[in-house]
This record gives sequence, structure tokens and C-alpha cells, in this order.
Amino acid sequence: MLSDREVLSTLAMLKNEHLDVRTVTLGISLFDCASHDLQVFQQNVRDKIMRLAGELVEVCNEVGDRYGIPVVNKRIAVSPIAVAACSFSAEQMVAIAKTLDATARAIQIDFIGGFSALVEKGFTRGDHALIEAIPAALADTERVCASVNVASTRAGINMDAVYLMGKTIKRAAELSATADGIACAKLCVFANIPQDIPFMAGAYLGVGEPDAVINVGVSGPGVVKKAIDRARAKDPRLDLGRLSEIIKRTAFKVTRVGELIGRQVAQKLGVPFGVVDLSLAPTPNVGDSVGEIFQSLGLSSIGAPGSTALLALLNDAVKKGGSFASSYVGGLSGAFIPVSEDLNIAAAVSRGELSLEKLEAMTSVCSVGLDMIALPGDTTAETIAAIIADEMAIGVINKKTTAARLIPVPGKKAGERAYFGGLLGEAGIMKVAQNGVQSDFISLGGRIPAPVQSLIN
Repeated sequence: MLSDREVLSTLAMLKNEHLDVRTVTLGISLFDCASHDLQVFQQNVRDKIMRLAGELVEVCNEVGDRYGIPVVNKRIAVSPIAVAACSFSAEQMVAIAKTLDATARAIQIDFIGGFSALVEKGFTRGDHALIEAIPAALADTERVCASVNVASTRAGINMDAVYLMGKTIKRAAELSATADGIACAKLCVFANIPQDIPFMAGAYLGVGEPDAVINVGVSGPGVVKKAIDRARAKDPRLDLGRLSEIIKRTAFKVTRVGELIGRQVAQKLGVPFGVVDLSLAPTPNVGDSVGEIFQSLGLSSIGAPGSTALLALLNDAVKKGGSFASSYVGGLSGAFIPVSEDLNIAAAVSRGELSLEKLEAMTSVCSVGLDMIALPGDTTAETIAAIIADEMAIGVINKKTTAARLIPVPGKKAGERAYFGGLLGEAGIMKVAQNGVQSDFISLGGRIPAPVQSLIN
């Protein structure tokens, strides 16, 4: 139970510090929609989503209004389409994506994830078809998000899949060139993808999940920053260990808020409650920045020496606080560092204080990876694949989830800006070293074996 003082501090978070439930995501299994007939499959998918999620937006708004806690995004995650629709061609997969998009629009859902494939050890026919369909599917829809898992600590890195995703990202950017390659902003390439992520673009419903389940994503970078600022103003001698405790306690309160909302929504919809994903996921709004937390903890800017150590502290404290608050913490839970979605991080990139190489180093301790990175439009598919491979290696070796959401912006160069709008924000285009000289390495293909420690129990 929260004390009266903690209740009041939570109310202050809601009023002044950008605390919200970032997303309520309803996971829906589509495996029982299977059919060899495309039209039958599309109708089955449409009917099931409408039946289970038709009232999701209304219920989220009702619960949010009741508790005074806004639910910013209402989303759906479905079974990996590469599995649920494995008998269809790439062209038919695009048609399925359009069905998902139209259904999401009809029930006023913000995003629908699960246009996904899991290929860390190899491909099926459905996997090939889905990946081939991704560029057109994302360029021709508004709400559909895609993810492809190309590596795991148990399987290693599927380098054929990595190369294929480099080409896929290039094609998706070309098909959405008039919008700065925005299709790529709806595509994540993963290592060790969890089955219960509520955040886009990686959300999908894993094969071990229920037929329907509510997962909640709660975010509070502004809350954490204010808590640190208050504590340091009161006692400037606080060391990093004591500041970590303050972050942990703040994460505890934020997680409790998320579980409260998630359980209420799940009860009203008549589906199980799954997990709370407590991730410090920023927005382009002033005061809702992960980058500002680094300044509150004494650095001149994110990207300065010490940034990786501070991110490790932040990530650990958030996870500990969330785990103490709930037995059902899942998803990614930690700190995100998406460049375009965080004003402070985007500004550090524009000033040259944060490089692609430093971001990669920081992903060894954060919860996701290279997120919302705008690259020059002439970045080759081989270079994109090599960047992905590096990021996957960090996840595989460290037994953690990593991801790459890379956007080669057509027609633009390093130092220019890309504009994506809404929660996706805008960012300076980052310089890529030695562009185009990775083709010999990437073309070797095959599978980089799993590390030996993952094979010994």
C-alpha cells in the first residue's frame, strides 16, 4: 500500500511531471484465424480483432478518466504474421497488412504490431514472404508496425537475415521517400525479442502468450528527472548510490500506477492481465526527456564521457524499482534512448556531442538499442546490415534484448534534419563512417554461432 505522502507525490507526478500510461496494448492471437483462402483469413482476422478490441479505446478512456491517469496510446499486438499467414505470398502479405491497418483505423487504435518474423536460426516460406512484403506493407499503411528477430543468445546471429534486413530497410525508405523514409520508423530488427512488448514498433504476441492479454507500458522520464532534481536541491552531497535509491523508489510508484490501470482495463474487457513494461520512453515534449536525466546527474550532455555508466545506473534502478512493485514486470523495462523521440538527445546529436559509435556503446547497458537513428540516404544496404550486426552481437553476447530502428533518409546527407512528426519527432542525420566498404564481410552470410556460455547450463 502507498502512504498518504506517496499518494500525494504520485498525484504531483500526474499533474506536473508528464507521468502517463504510455500505452495499453491488447495482445490478440491470430492462430485460430488460419486459412489457405486469403479472403477467409482476412475476414477471420478482422472479425476477431473487432470482437476483442472493439471497445478498447472506450474502456481505456473510461478508466483513465476515472483515475485521472491518461492512457496516451491504445494499441494491438498480434501473433507473428509470418506464422499465422505462412501459406501466403508476399503480395498477399501486403493485403493482410492493409486489412490490419483498416481494422485498426475502424476501432481508432493508434498502432498495430505483429507484422513480424522470427528468423534467428533460419527461414520458412512464410518468413521470406513477410520480409519481402515489409517495404510495401509499411509504406502503404499508417498504423502497421513490423519487427524481425534475427539473433538470439541461444542461436547466434543469422547473417543472411541481417543482410536481407539491410536491403529491406533501404527499400522501405525508398518507398516512403517523400516522408523522409518514415516506413523505416515502423520497423525494428531485434536480438532476443521478448514475447510481451507493449511498445511499438517491436510489439507482437508470442506463441507462449494467452489468446488475448493486456500488457501496459508506463513511461516517466520527466518524473525521474524531477525526483533527482528535488533530492539534489535538498541535499547536494547525495552520492550516486543514494540517487539510485531515489530512482528506484520513483520507478516503484510509476509501476504501481501502470498495473492499476492495466488490471482495470483487463477486467472490463474480460481478458487476462499480462505485464507492466516500465520503460523510460521519452517523447519530443519539453520535460519528457531521458537525455535531461543525464544533465540532472551531473553530465554536460548525454554522449559525454560517463554517459554509459550513468545509463547503466539508470537502467538498473528502473528495473529494480519495477520488479519490487509488481510480480508481473515484463517487456523491455528500462531506459530507451531513441534519438528523434527525445528533444535533448536529438539536440546532442545536432551539436556533435553524441555519435553513432557512442550510441552503440550505450546500447550495451540500455533496454533497447539503436533507436530512431536517421542516416544519410546514400548509406548502403551492406553498411546498414553491418550496423545491425554489431548491435545484434551486443545483445547475443550480453544475453539481453537489443534492437535497431534505422532510417536512411532518401536524398539527405549527414548534418541535415529528418522530420517524422508526432511521437516520432525529428532528428539530425548522423554521419556513418566508412560507408559502403562492408560488402565483403556482409556477403559472406551464414550464421555467427552462439557464444559458448549460452550452451552450458
